[in-house]
Amino acid sequence: MLQVPFIRENRDQVIQGLAKRNKDFTTQIDAIIALDETRRKTQNDLDNLLAEVNKLSKEIGEMMKSGRKDDAEKIKPQVASLKEQIKTLETTLAETEEAQKQLLYQIPNVPNEIVPVGKTADENVEVYRWGSVPTLGDNKKPHWELIEEYDLIDFELGTKITGAGFPVYKGKGARLQRALINFFLDEATAAGYREFQPPLMVNEASGYGTGQLPDKEGQMYHVGVDDLYLIPTAEVPLTNLYRDVILKESDLPVKMTGYTPCFRREAGSWGAHVRGLNRLHQFDKVEIVQLVHPDQSYAILENMVEHVKQLLQKLGLHFRIIRLCGGDMGFTSSLTYDFEAWSGAQERWLEVSSTSNFETFQANRLKCRFKNADGKTQLVHTLNGSALALPRIVASLLENNQDANGIKIPEALVPYTGFDRISK
Repeated sequence: MLQVPFIRENRDQVIQGLAKRNKDFTTQIDAIIALDETRRKTQNDLDNLLAEVNKLSKEIGEMMKSGRKDDAEKIKPQVASLKEQIKTLETTLAETEEAQKQLLYQIPNVPNEIVPVGKTADENVEVYRWGSVPTLGDNKKPHWELIEEYDLIDFELGTKITGAGFPVYKGKGARLQRALINFFLDEATAAGYREFQPPLMVNEASGYGTGQLPDKEGQMYHVGVDDLYLIPTAEVPLTNLYRDVILKESDLPVKMTGYTPCFRREAGSWGAHVRGLNRLHQFDKVEIVQLVHPDQSYAILENMVEHVKQLLQKLGLHFRIIRLCGGDMGFTSSLTYDFEAWSGAQERWLEVSSTSNFETFQANRLKCRFKNADGKTQLVHTLNGSALALPRIVASLLENNQDANGIKIPEALVPYTGFDRISK
């Protein structure tokens, strides 16, 4: 969440920046500032009363030692009265802080100055394109027909044992999944990321820490009895490893990677554009996460973009990179680049990665800090990226590499799959 001192000192800048999200947050920002004035005054009054009680308590102690018991008794009612006032102020302070926190939870991150103005994905800006559209001929098939023809994935079995959006991977389909996961993890570790295998469920504090709660509560699967949430991405548990941690400046950057299944309710999704692997309730993804020095976060974001870029190049996929406009950006992000791979049979772009800089937005919720050279604590900047999400990668690979004899496996994956072609 945004830092209150920053809001207070940069009110107009914050409101103007948030306007890129196509909503006026003036009322909420002014309410946060007003609550902060109340909080600061209440805290000051509380500090003064506590100091006065401490002073009088010392005087009472000295009077009792010197035998002036009657004088001490005269002061005790004053101390009791002050303590009642302190209780009232403490209640007011707690209520004010809670009201301020709940308002802050409703305010998204301020978009970076280079984020384009826009309301929908149609107004995102393409910044890079690689490769060319594959030539497939008139007999090309969409991936949902290919996976049935080559017996790779079974959606009906998944529906039988769980429900729609939970496919069963079989044979070479399962091998391809495992190959992609290992390939992505090996590439990440070669780039200096440390591999983790985190839990697949997180508590409420973790959801709030990375900003999924309360913003995405309706999109997360909730285990009510235990009050736990199935993770929508490995970003959540990986980043929360450093919740309430103070790092040394020399520890930065912290580079983490992890493979996990991801669970998303995807409420309200329907239509032809979500057919097959295009949108699932459970899917596999390798994530990269960094905690970095604030001065280096945008250079590191570019490095993370380069990492995802070379993954797609090694897979031979035609892709483009999109800088998201304010209206299409996630709640927690300051700047996001989406990667879209070309789907040869569907003849459209499929999002396969989202790489973002959150600046201090998550770190402020997480209380993830570092000590600088002067010994002062600062919030880190957090970044994350999909490297990569598997379903639409698989869809693009199957569609783009089909020919009359089957489906060709990219050269980079052959050491992982153990086969170079899928055929009947």
